[in-house]
Amino acid sequence: MNHEKKLKQLETLLNVSSLINSSLDAYEIRMRTIEALTRLLDAEVGSLLLLDEETGDLFFEVATGDKGKTLKEIRLRKGEGIAGWVAEYGESLIINDVRSDPRFFKKADKKSGFITRSIVCVPVFSKERIIGVLQGINKRNGDFSEDDLGLIKSLAVQVAIAVENAKLYSDLKETFYSTAEALAETIELRDPYTGGHTRRVMTYSMVIGRYMELEKDDLENLRLSAILHDIGKIGVRDDVLLKHGRLDESELKKMNKHPDFGSEVLGHIKQLKDVIPGVRGHHERYDGKGYPDQSSNGDIPLTARIIAVADTFDAMTTDRPYRKGLSNQQAFDEMRRCSGTQFDPDVVDAFFSAWNEGEFAT
Repeated sequence: MNHEKKLKQLETLLNVSSLINSSLDAYEIRMRTIEALTRLLDAEVGSLLLLDEETGDLFFEVATGDKGKTLKEIRLRKGEGIAGWVAEYGESLIINDVRSDPRFFKKADKKSGFITRSIVCVPVFSKERIIGVLQGINKRNGDFSEDDLGLIKSLAVQVAIAVENAKLYSDLKETFYSTAEALAETIELRDPYTGGHTRRVMTYSMVIGRYMELEKDDLENLRLSAILHDIGKIGVRDDVLLKHGRLDESELKKMNKHPDFGSEVLGHIKQLKDVIPGVRGHHERYDGKGYPDQSSNGDIPLTARIIAVADTFDAMTTDRPYRKGLSNQQAFDEMRRCSGTQFDPDVVDAFFSAWNEGEFAT
C-alpha cells in the first residue's frame, strides 16, 4: 500500500472518530461510519448488524448501497450466516469467495437481489460483550486483505463507543419522557373523566407533526410539549377542576389560568424553556380570541397550534359528566367549521390527511 493511500485512510479514520465524539444521534453516527467504511475498504456495500438483546437476533441497523433499504429488513439468528458466525464466536473473517463458504446466508441475496462475492466481517465489542457485527461487502478491485481487516477493526472500536453512547443517551431521554408522562398522568388522576387524555393528545400531535414534516428536534419538542400541555392544571382548585356541571364565568376564568400556571411551573426548569411556548399557547385561537395572550395566526407557536387541534378533538370526542362525547364525524364537522377561526387551516388539513391514511386507527 502506498504512502499517500495510507495517509488518506488515516485521515478518514480521524474524521470518523471526530464525528462520533461530536454527536449523539445514533442513526447519523452509524450511517456516516458505514459510509466511511465503504470508502476505506473500496467496498460496494457496508453494513452494521446489531444484536437484539431480547431475541438474540442480528438485524441490519444500517446498510448502504443500492440494496441498503432492503437489507435493513433482514434478521439473522446468532450463528446464522457469516455475520451470525462472527457474532457467535467473536472472531473476524475475510472470505473472498463467499459462494464456496457453507456459512454464507443465500436468502439475503435472494431477498435483496444483491450479489455478494466477498466479505470482511468483524465483531463489535463493548466491555467484552458483542453488541453487533460490522462488515464490508464486495471489494471493488481485487480481494480483501489483512490491511482491510485492520482498518475495519479500528472502525469497529469507534462504532462500539458510538452505539453505546447513543444508547445511553436514548435511554436517559426516554426515562425523562417517561417521568414527564408519569407526572402528567398523576395530574390526570385528579379528574377521572380525562383518563388517557395526555397520551392521546401526544399521539395525535406527533402524527400531525410528521405530516407537517417537522424536523426531528421540532418533533421531540412537540412530543414533550404535548405531554406537559395541561401541567398547569396542578394550580386549579378541585372545586373548579372536578365540577360535575358546566363552569360559570368566574370558574371558567380560574380554569383558563392553567396555561399561565403551566408556563410558570416550567419556567423554573432551564432545560424545558423550549416547551413553554407550546404549553402556554395551546388554548390560543387562530383568530386571536383565545387565551392567555390573545395571540393570532403565525404569532402562535406551531407546536401550540398543533396541540390545539389534537387537544380539542380529544375533548370533543370524550364523555364528560355534563355531556356525552361527540361522534368522530360530528367532531370532524366542527373542526372543518372552525378551520381558519379557532384552528390553523394547515394543521387541520394535516390532521385529516393523517386520519384518512389510517394513522389514528390504533
